[in-house]
Amino acid sequence: MTKNCHNDYKMKFSDEEEFPDLSLHNNHMAKVLTKDMYKKLRSKSTPSGFTLDDCTQTGVDNPGHPFIMTVGCVAGDEECYEVFKDMFDPIISDRHGGYKPTDNGHDNHISTLALLPFGGDDLDPAYVLSSRVRTGRSIKGYTLPPHNSRGERRMVEKLSIEALATLDGEFKGKYYPLNGMTDAEQDQLIADHFLFDKPVSPLLLSAGMARDWPDARGIWHNDAKSFLVWVNEEDHLRVISMEKGGNMKEVFRRFCVGLQKIEAVFKKHNHGFMWNEHLGYVLTCPSNLGTGLRGGVHVKLPKLSTHAKFEEILTRLRLQKRGTGGVDTASVGGIFDISNADRLGSSEVQQVQMVVDGVKLMVEMEKKLEKGEAIDGMIPAQK
Repeated sequence: MTKNCHNDYKMKFSDEEEFPDLSLHNNHMAKVLTKDMYKKLRSKSTPSGFTLDDCTQTGVDNPGHPFIMTVGCVAGDEECYEVFKDMFDPIISDRHGGYKPTDNGHDNHISTLALLPFGGDDLDPAYVLSSRVRTGRSIKGYTLPPHNSRGERRMVEKLSIEALATLDGEFKGKYYPLNGMTDAEQDQLIADHFLFDKPVSPLLLSAGMARDWPDARGIWHNDAKSFLVWVNEEDHLRVISMEKGGNMKEVFRRFCVGLQKIEAVFKKHNHGFMWNEHLGYVLTCPSNLGTGLRGGVHVKLPKLSTHAKFEEILTRLRLQKRGTGGVDTASVGGIFDISNADRLGSSEVQQVQMVVDGVKLMVEMEKKLEKGEAIDGMIPAQK
């Protein structure tokens, strides 16, 4: 086991003296981490020196909300999920619907994504304002954003720029470094809603993901502004396909083709993406393991969203909602960002299909409510 000198110093204090106060916390880490588990794991560190306290600090600093269960921990490198599996496995099971340590079956052949979702090209544009699919990817051989050094982060950016520069056709585009763009470029990226700024979320700040900001961070997008890559934000790469309206099928096609092209370039340079059969694609936050995919639409549901069964309908459809401003934001004008709740244990196609089918049903419910009709007979069984 790699030595971590700071961790060795902390061993001078007893397990009881070092155990965090989690008495007021509502997150998955606090629910799982016991004093016995802490005693067993606190002296360990990964080959790059990431410790149990490093993994859990964001959850210690941020107790969470009584009604919103956050994850409460991050991985600093690929090995965290193995070295600290006693903690991560039950958290993953809690967060991903009972996914077990023995469960496998994730496919890393992106070409299988050619199976496009059925009926995803005709979501009603009177209700569905925009469609997007995004995922994260981690580059093998480097630590993750909570832990990486300046040199590592700059190397991830360098590799990403080289890979993205080779894309052509509908994917030909340009990279904009956060610390090197012109005022005009910055204004345009803000106007397009593409720019990501220094994180203000305490969850990300406590996890160390804003260190050295904005060094080696940037945005790449194709000329059509329908395919984006964020570099060195919460994950090494955040890949996004999007467009106005309800053609989720086309958004997903572009996502699959673009991601396949990017991965091929990285592999050619002997840098594949972190993946294993059990966890799927390995990312910073345990909530994004598996496909890492979030397929979402901005949809107008002013009537349905005030219905007493709205939350139950979402749960039964295995969907989640947020405001259009992102996580932890409220809806404005009855417009919600609706997306798949599952990342682990099912394929990208299945997850996008869940969104397409669920949104279609909710739009039909909205139309019924507009006419003053009941929707009780339309409420689905649990998926």
